[in-house]
Amino acid sequence: MTEIKYLSTRGQESNLNFEDVLLSGLARDGGLYLPDTWPRFSNLELNDMKELDYISLAEKIISPFVGKEIRSKLYEMCRETYSNFDHEEVVPIKNLDGNLYVMELFYGPTFAFKDYAMQFLANVFDYVLKQKKKKILIVGATSGDTGSAALEAFKKNTNVDLFILFPNNKVSSIQQKQMTTIFKKGCQSLAIETDFDGCQSIVKSLFSDLNFKDEVKLSAINSINWARLIPQVVYYFYGAFKLGAPNKKVNFSVPTGNFGNIFAGWVAKKMGLPINNLICASNQNDILTRFFDSGTMERKSVEESYSPSMDIQVSSNFERLLFEMIGRDSEALNFYMDRFEKNKKFNVDRLMLKKFNNEFVSLKVPDFEIIDEIKNTHDKSNYLLDPHSAVGVRAAKTAMFEGRVDNKIPLISIACAHPAKFPKVIEKSLNFSPENPYALEEVLKRREKFKILNNEINVIKSYITNNMR
Repeated sequence: MTEIKYLSTRGQESNLNFEDVLLSGLARDGGLYLPDTWPRFSNLELNDMKELDYISLAEKIISPFVGKEIRSKLYEMCRETYSNFDHEEVVPIKNLDGNLYVMELFYGPTFAFKDYAMQFLANVFDYVLKQKKKKILIVGATSGDTGSAALEAFKKNTNVDLFILFPNNKVSSIQQKQMTTIFKKGCQSLAIETDFDGCQSIVKSLFSDLNFKDEVKLSAINSINWARLIPQVVYYFYGAFKLGAPNKKVNFSVPTGNFGNIFAGWVAKKMGLPINNLICASNQNDILTRFFDSGTMERKSVEESYSPSMDIQVSSNFERLLFEMIGRDSEALNFYMDRFEKNKKFNVDRLMLKKFNNEFVSLKVPDFEIIDEIKNTHDKSNYLLDPHSAVGVRAAKTAMFEGRVDNKIPLISIACAHPAKFPKVIEKSLNFSPENPYALEEVLKRREKFKILNNEINVIKSYITNNMR
């Protein structure tokens, strides 16, 4: 198997191997890493893969993206990652109604889809850092689930210092408690007086300070790190195979804010999976839907919603898709990104917009529809959705009803988190609170400990450097 090399979307880095990309996180030129070529499975290979269990399938999908040394340990890493998930299938698929299904991605330790990538990422980092006898600093931003998944995954990794920035008072109380009950030197969460986009901006500023980046060996666990996205590709294959792929097409509805999860679906399609449509399901912070409707990517202020993990106005991973759609033209990409940085907006022409709309269907689901969909799905299908998953299901139903996707093709909506993580929203819709899984109940008994900091880069940088191991 030929080893894939990596390049930056901004054009100043290329010919990197997987380990370079893993440890660097964000490219030195400010760009995001992508493979220089997309691996693609033949129909024969896909048919051979469709009966594999989740661990074996993960090894098969991830293999082309990593180097020879990691590949030799890959099955062991996948087994270590997914054998501890709390469902025999790892990713169960459940029918809601007719051709509409949900894919449950909340059987990891923090009950959210981020575990499927983060647990694997921690194992890869651990292996590579031990081999290289290195230590690194990871700083990540979270709108809710990434932070708890990262802290849980990395809390025992002695080669990594990890600091998670979250927007103060803007995540659910349970999401916060999952983060703030893990607190020790070199592994903790910081509440920042800003929104998620502000936290994300701080992380990017730290990466753009190349002296600091080099001094502390800074890396990332957000989906800006390409290695975070690769494991997410796996469950698209698994779900599609369960519903008849590769001999049948399948559609997916993906609740998304930062565009990472749905981009993983697009990658699966590039690799040969017969995905017909990808539905980009936004909440009322609908920067993505507005783009797909008009061709204008414009940053507005963030509105707090019932689906806080999607309260985002800067979808970082969209840069990867834009790079692909403009023919991997780094000069053009830099033009768009500069415009967005300076003016908070950029436009693409109608011909370019058509290319995006050939790949994606996009819908907006505001708060009142989230409340309605949780009730509707519970009453009709006896199924309890968390508010983010409700965004995906409502978008899926609307797309099917309006004929924007083919109703004859099975549609899988991604269920991102356990409903117990968002009891207030469930109670608002159904007048009862969901039962907590035992492990979550244990977390809620623990004492919180975290630091609140102003949104000042020097204050945050100073705190991090003084609290590393």
